[in-house]
Amino acid sequence: MNRTELIKRIKETAYLEGDFILRSGKRSKYYLDKYLFETCPDILRALGKEFAKHVTGDVTLIAGAELGGVALAAATAMQTGKSWIIVRQSRKDHGTGKLIEGVLKPGDVVLLVEDIATTGGQVLEAAKVITEAGAKIKKIVCVIDRRQGAAENITQAGYKFEAILTKDDLGIKDEN
Repeated sequence: MNRTELIKRIKETAYLEGDFILRSGKRSKYYLDKYLFETCPDILRALGKEFAKHVTGDVTLIAGAELGGVALAAATAMQTGKSWIIVRQSRKDHGTGKLIEGVLKPGDVVLLVEDIATTGGQVLEAAKVITEAGAKIKKIVCVIDRRQGAAENITQAGYKFEAILTKDDLGIKDEN
């Protein structure tokens, strides 16, 4: 799937209009339902290939935050042959009680994948968990940057940030 087809598929699959409250607390007249595009095999496969382009020779591990980043990290791992981890939002109160599922070793160099970036809050929380475990974030890459502060917040926190697509690529106009 080429870039134009990917844009078309994501927009026709996941773009909703209405009155929505985002995770950031911001109100929006549109919503990009990540689960609608992440559960389509053709889109997920294409996104895995796009994320794989960001995996440099020094990257040892792919990471995704629950829940939206899990399928993306798995798709990227399948494209690259690299292992991957899930970063939980909170510790389970049963089982192992871990914040990280999978194997993360001190010194790992991690590509952290994200679905939709608004302010970057969730992915920054995941990045903190990874770095506190002794690994290094090579780059944070999201599927769609809503252009509402995520790039600035993530780079200000000291991480490299890129987006596969932006709201502009999807033809979404600024909210007034």
